[in-house]
Amino acid sequence: MTRLRKMEGAAAAIAALLLVVPSSEAQVQKKQSSQDAVTKTNLPQDSKKPHRLILQVNSNDTAMMNLALNNASNVAQFYKDLGQKVSIEVVTFGPGLHMLRDDTSPVKARIEALALSRPEISFKACGNTRENMSKVESKEVPLIAEAKVVKSGVVRVMELQEQGWTYVKP
Repeated sequence: MTRLRKMEGAAAAIAALLLVVPSSEAQVQKKQSSQDAVTKTNLPQDSKKPHRLILQVNSNDTAMMNLALNNASNVAQFYKDLGQKVSIEVVTFGPGLHMLRDDTSPVKARIEALALSRPEISFKACGNTRENMSKVESKEVPLIAEAKVVKSGVVRVMELQEQGWTYVKP
């Protein structure tokens, strides 16, 4: 009888441990599902909805330009990893036009490399800013080959937002 009680006690202790201490497999699954929750938390409900991002650059600050390029690269990689498409436009105007100037861009080489590896990222230069800079400098302002001119950078940002694009100013 004593032996039976000892076995019952041992069985009860084991059962209690199993309830209190999850198995290592359960811990791994819990950790993975919490990581998945963090990843999926920010995802849109409809993964077929197009992902479209505007990054505004209006400052002649190299750190801000690099931050915009980092944001563009990270977003492009994020959606590539998910197997989803994304369109990203970096829109420059005002002093930010220096980002896309062939003669003054501190990030020219990085943009060239990025444009080759990430076709989903495009670069727009404000035509109004370019025209004004050309007048002030009494010469045509040269742009890098990756830049496409839009009439107005601010209007471009507005129109894209009106079409449902997400706006971020790094």
